[in-house]
Amino acid sequence: MNDFISSNLKKLKNNNIPNPEIDLRILLNYSRNSKNEIILSNFNINQINIDKFYSILNRRILHEPISKIINTKSFWKDNFYVNKFVLDPRPETECIIEEALKIYNNKKNHFKILDIGTGSGALAISLAREFENAEILAVDISEDAIKVANKNIREKKLDKQIRVKKSTFENIDDEFDLIVSNPPYLTITEMKNVSDEIRKFEPEIALYGGDDGLDFYREFALKIDTKLTNTGYFICEIGASQFDKCMEIFNESGLKFIKKSQDLQKKDRIMSFSKL
Repeated sequence: MNDFISSNLKKLKNNNIPNPEIDLRILLNYSRNSKNEIILSNFNINQINIDKFYSILNRRILHEPISKIINTKSFWKDNFYVNKFVLDPRPETECIIEEALKIYNNKKNHFKILDIGTGSGALAISLAREFENAEILAVDISEDAIKVANKNIREKKLDKQIRVKKSTFENIDDEFDLIVSNPPYLTITEMKNVSDEIRKFEPEIALYGGDDGLDFYREFALKIDTKLTNTGYFICEIGASQFDKCMEIFNESGLKFIKKSQDLQKKDRIMSFSKL
């Protein structure tokens, strides 16, 4: 193996970076001088900008996620721009889209969608891809997140279909056929125990859901029914151990529980409701 490759692989391994070979290949390709993909087995140092490579390698050694270094994260059918101001979209959140597709099996439907806490805009954009006639409002309380969402929406030429607004959902004066959300749901204990990659490089505002992680579900249960049409649906993500407590909370809402869905790890992840 090339000495340059082996020495930098060793650096990643010595700093307990998981999947070091994959990460090294990504970093090398992000540093490359041409459009030709770099493969470790036939690497030539002249293929890369060496200063750029060492700069981003050092960031990875400090456990900054690859997604934040290359400002790209895949979700559903697209790649999205991400930075330190937005939570990386995760595979489990794709379950929200899957459930929406089960409810609205006619993709040509004209209906209104609200995405609460849009972050990078990945969920709103992915729903726009599936439901081309849907009118979507994406809200967030973070000005920095709004900028990221707008960037992704413009790049994908969906600004006529998706509108972004800095707001809490309580201040939206409209009714929607579908409301979706992946709210912050980590508890205070979980926040103390998350990995460095999450603690240092993901925005706390998108993670922390109050002492017991349930603050946002309590808010939803109080007012979400007033934002739904009479035939509307609400789909939200939850923490893996929060289903029973969320059921108690939503029993006091004007919503009818439809189903829970599990992620690929067979953990409770999505709750779906209709308006009573």
